[in-house]
Amino acid sequence: MIAVFLRELRLALRHPAEALAAVLFFVIVCALFPFGVGPSPEALARLAPGALVTAALLAALLPLDRLFAAEAEDGSLDLLLTTGLPPAALAGAKAAAHWAVTGVPLILATPVAAALLALPTEAWGVAILALGLASAVLSLLGTVGAALTLGARRGGVLLPLLVLPLAVPVVIFAAGAIEAASAGGEARPFLLLLAAFLAGALPLTPLAAGAALREG
Repeated sequence: MIAVFLRELRLALRHPAEALAAVLFFVIVCALFPFGVGPSPEALARLAPGALVTAALLAALLPLDRLFAAEAEDGSLDLLLTTGLPPAALAGAKAAAHWAVTGVPLILATPVAAALLALPTEAWGVAILALGLASAVLSLLGTVGAALTLGARRGGVLLPLLVLPLAVPVVIFAAGAIEAASAGGEARPFLLLLAAFLAGALPLTPLAAGAALREG
């Protein structure tokens, strides 16, 4: 499992375009909001929690349709599944690599996006933590979606339709945490709910994705 994770990181470092595209998408979407709603800091600050979370989750979706596709095309996926590595472990390594390659850069870009949306600086720390948890959950859910749509026609279209409805609670909790922090309230309950969602997804989603790979 560790070898697969390190292999994914090496491949991502050789071809950083997908991670860079996700970060640029995240920042550009956040930069468009002032043009759409006006430059008023008060209006932007009200929209900032939902805009940050939604833009980050949509950006994280961009590379998901290629999560297993390259290995499936050249036959290396079948080889990995016949080496004795459990399919769930392979799916878990893929999810971890996706978060490391896509989620972590999005987290690092969060202060820039927060500044573009006039989010109060005292809420930046909560925004980083909330997006870190939310992006980890999306990586796990997206791995299941990528495994289920592997080999399907128009899989890139089906993948968001499968993953985004499951991510609705994540959007609600993450945006709630950021909104509470920006209003001077208590963000801890929302962060705990996000952590609980992540704790539930950690053991279940690799099993589901592994079953889909095995049957596929």
